[in-house]
Amino acid sequence: MTDRVRETVAIAFVVPLQGPTGIYGPSCLACGELAVEQLNAVDGIGGRQVELIVVDGGRAPEVVAAEVGTLVDSGRVEAVAGWHISAVRQAITQRVGGRVLYAFAAMHEGRDDTRGVFMLGERPINQLLPAAHWMREELGTGRWAIVGNDYVFPRVTGATARIALQDSASSIVSETYVPLGTTDFGAVLRDLEGGDVDGVMMLLMGQDAVHFNRQFARFGLDDRLTRLSPAVEENTLLAGGPAAHNGLYAAAAYFDGLDTAEGNELASAYYARFGRWAPVLNAVGESCYEAILFLSRVGQVSGGLDVAGADALRNGHFYDSPRGLLRLDGNLLNQDVYLAAAKGMEFEVQQQISRTT
Repeated sequence: MTDRVRETVAIAFVVPLQGPTGIYGPSCLACGELAVEQLNAVDGIGGRQVELIVVDGGRAPEVVAAEVGTLVDSGRVEAVAGWHISAVRQAITQRVGGRVLYAFAAMHEGRDDTRGVFMLGERPINQLLPAAHWMREELGTGRWAIVGNDYVFPRVTGATARIALQDSASSIVSETYVPLGTTDFGAVLRDLEGGDVDGVMMLLMGQDAVHFNRQFARFGLDDRLTRLSPAVEENTLLAGGPAAHNGLYAAAAYFDGLDTAEGNELASAYYARFGRWAPVLNAVGESCYEAILFLSRVGQVSGGLDVAGADALRNGHFYDSPRGLLRLDGNLLNQDVYLAAAKGMEFEVQQQISRTT
């Protein structure tokens, strides 16, 4: 191991730079850079400066996993962090699971019990399901059609929603899953036109959601159907344009402009660092910031970034972040979650729908 490696903590920072989720990439990179700069201005992690080794998580899962595996095998990195889809997470876990700490930032479908893997994002129980309940009570939306991408997160989340809503006033009427990279939703939208539903749960990622929202509005469906997404964020709104989002709601632990002391502190630091033309500050980017700070927290508590030392955090550990008070439940993170309505190309928070427990 070289002196340079000993003097730094290198982290494989896996974020999408291409493909349907590449729309999130600039925000992820900026938030990761801010987190590293803030840590290095104080004590880094364990007295060592932090370095991010960017890995493009927008490629095929096996390609991403192979690159991360090479970095781990060579000792070039000591941990993995970032936002990427669950299919990529599963491939990385199969390749290096249990050998290094892995801070998975994205919303997710539930547990991954691989030792050293920490699931930091929102999940259906504190995100999609409370949002659906709010929309039933406040908007009368109860008969849902699911439209999602065809991989593990949308399918498992869809199945979870279907089972969870069975004994409630809401129900899942239909489920449609399309490949990542879908641009033409005409057939899906025609089915929605003739269907007996009053809402759409969008489990579409990135650019796919942009295409869907634009076409949804052109079909005139926004006049009678609401939409709910756990993944639409400010970049998606900007790409879709102001006419594409009437009746669209999103559930997340962070929104740009979230009026909390912790959220405002991050926003102030972010825009002071990158200026008014910075990539959008959003839930996806902020989750990358969270992942880096989480690894720092592990270092503070356990003295390093080894998998064994991280076990000290696995029993109800509390800490503060831009999302407010966070609590670990095993390898899952509990956080406050909010529901927001799209207003043109911005979000307006309507309600806090889940609290840290």
